[in-house]
Amino acid sequence: MEEEKKKEGSYRYWVREATADAAPPPQPQKLTNNDVVASNAPALGSLWNQAGTWEEKNITKWATDRLKELLVSVGSLQFSSGKAEIIDVNRCVGDAFLVTVRNKKRVGYTYELSLKVQGEWSFEENTKKVKGSLDIPEFSFGELDDLEVNVKLSEDKELSQQLKQQVRLDMMQFLEPIRLKLGQFEQELKDR
Repeated sequence: MEEEKKKEGSYRYWVREATADAAPPPQPQKLTNNDVVASNAPALGSLWNQAGTWEEKNITKWATDRLKELLVSVGSLQFSSGKAEIIDVNRCVGDAFLVTVRNKKRVGYTYELSLKVQGEWSFEENTKKVKGSLDIPEFSFGELDDLEVNVKLSEDKELSQQLKQQVRLDMMQFLEPIRLKLGQFEQELKDR
């Protein structure tokens, strides 16, 4: 009797003997070529990451080059008293990445830009050449609606405050074409 109590009270493996209602033990089955081909569904990312668990790819070089190309292609804008164009990208600093998580592709980026602008404005029957820059302090994926542009004009003592104010207001009109080009960039990044 003492032995039976000892057996009941001690820790035991759940099932020592097979019972009639237990599932049958698994039997090995040979796979056919069709089984092997069907299980190899195309996965995103690298060959070593077929499960698509986590993979991050740096695409900053491509993104920086593409941003510069798109922003220079904005072209010139005509204003009521002049015209201006983006002639160069002074600064394009940031990073872009493509992440594969659970076999789903996600992209992102964060950049800061400075665009070199020059133009001509007519004011009181005089034509003045103006140089400046459009600075975009920071923008990232999905936040193009909140895009801000700061206009900086080169120091020109010949320009009056009134003309400088008019030029700044005119240059703010570059915001929408820049936003469209950045939207195109985001779409290309997603399709990558």
